[in-house]
Amino acid sequence: MKTLKFKTNINCGGCISKVTPLLNNQEGVESWEVDTVNPDKILTIKSDGASEEDVKATLQKVGFNAEAVD
Repeated sequence: MKTLKFKTNINCGGCISKVTPLLNNQEGVESWEVDTVNPDKILTIKSDGASEEDVKATLQKVGFNAEAVD
């Protein structure tokens, strides 16, 4: 299992409710959380097969951006 981190524009509860069904159903995503207090709105994903590209594509479907960070 690996941890993926992304800088996003997911910044409120409404945004989280939009991405929740997609990320919960994304194959290879074991768990995830968004730190909306952090200015970079860091999305942390515990991945069991999902790639950075998979996550970016999923978020783009509902209008959110994700940029991988270390």
